[in-house]
Amino acid sequence: MTLSPETVNGIESRLQAVDSELLRLYPGDRPGQPVHTAYVCGANASADLPAQWGAAAVELAHSQHDLLIGLAGADVVDRVFTTLRERPIQDLRFDFEDGYGSRGDEIEDRDALHAGAVLKALPSEVSSRGIRMKGLTTPEWARAVRTLEKVLEGAGGVPGGFVFTVPKIRHVEQAALAVDLCEAIESAHELAAGSLRFELQIESPQAIIAADGTAPVARLIQRSAGRCTGLHYGTYDYSAACGIAPSFQSLEHPVADHAKAVMQAAAAATGVWVCDGSTQVLPLGADAEVRAALSRHFRLVTRSLERGYYQGWDMGAGHLVTRWLATFAFFRAGLGIAAPRIGRYLDRQGGAVMDEPATAQALATVVLRGLECGAFDPAEVTAISPEATVEVLRQLRERTVPAL
Repeated sequence: MTLSPETVNGIESRLQAVDSELLRLYPGDRPGQPVHTAYVCGANASADLPAQWGAAAVELAHSQHDLLIGLAGADVVDRVFTTLRERPIQDLRFDFEDGYGSRGDEIEDRDALHAGAVLKALPSEVSSRGIRMKGLTTPEWARAVRTLEKVLEGAGGVPGGFVFTVPKIRHVEQAALAVDLCEAIESAHELAAGSLRFELQIESPQAIIAADGTAPVARLIQRSAGRCTGLHYGTYDYSAACGIAPSFQSLEHPVADHAKAVMQAAAAATGVWVCDGSTQVLPLGADAEVRAALSRHFRLVTRSLERGYYQGWDMGAGHLVTRWLATFAFFRAGLGIAAPRIGRYLDRQGGAVMDEPATAQALATVVLRGLECGAFDPAEVTAISPEATVEVLRQLRERTVPAL
């Protein structure tokens, strides 16, 4: 006995509908994620800020050269120095929320206009830039909208790579309101439709588990109508809301791990990036305090990378040193493992590990992330696995058959 053509066609039609829906909801990961987001008070906006932070970071790295070599090795340290001199900041937000406070409408209008002009004037090495506005809550929404409009006015439109961060997300409807706000501003200011994008800052337990037991963060992405580019974890607000004592609030507390794991699962294959939070400990003070802070931040960044969080907040120039150090060390170590396995996969050889297409995709993605952030060069990849060119790696990432 065989199935009738009608039954077969009916099943196939339903499967096609499922596939179409899954493709719409989960279009796949989006390349180009920056390694960090630097947060600066909106009152201190300056086009020279990346160079200033870079110079301060180079000075700190020189003063702690022996520590850095001990953490990651001389070759990584040399690459960090080059990066700090040439492109210290990848992603920058001028903060008009907690880091700015309430200064009155006249002052915030002035600072927002200036910040907009600065965002437009930032060097191209800052691949993405924007602001964190005040939240879409009843007491703050009017000021939040006014600041966003003033920033765009100061920039003369939407600067390249612009994105704004919406803090204090607690309800799915806030994502829908952010979409409506984007559409209204685009219409009122004659901006291109779809030109405004936003990030959602997850800093409340209600965004992870709602009163009905659902996970709002997954619905937040879908209610964002394709405008949400990232989910940012808010370390201290979230920890405080869970009742964690201040001395134990950190990126590695179990409540942080739980929240970020839910965010990670919700964002998987949607093209929305997950960004880890910050540490409030800066490498300042006596030499022992500086060394302890650098070692701590290096460990925290490495821990985040190991858990698949490839972006995090940096709150000062000192964080740049260990951000790049840990990032380069992580991906260079990963290259030594991934490239030989990719080579064996491409050659269809055996060995102790038999990788499948999904694993080859993950290996290629890690190598491509390392290339994109500057941890190593294409020649270093092909020196280990000659067939693993950038194009072949991209094909593996897309799970297409490599053209060798």
